[in-house]
Amino acid sequence: MEKKIKIEGMMCGHCKAAVEKALEGIEEVKKFTVDLEDKSATVEVESNIDEKLKEIIEEEGYTVVGIE
Repeated sequence: MEKKIKIEGMMCGHCKAAVEKALEGIEEVKKFTVDLEDKSATVEVESNIDEKLKEIIEEEGYTVVGIE
């Protein structure tokens, strides 16, 4: 299933890289793209792990404002 995560606080390439690194560490995430301009990440996951996604991204210092 595909999820789009809206993320506040990403402003530069370093921010994008930090979110990518966080997503790489989640076993359930099969593939992802992070869009700095849109301030979002699109992830493909096997199961509903919305809370885990939110928690891990927010641990990096960003705010998840929605997951669709």
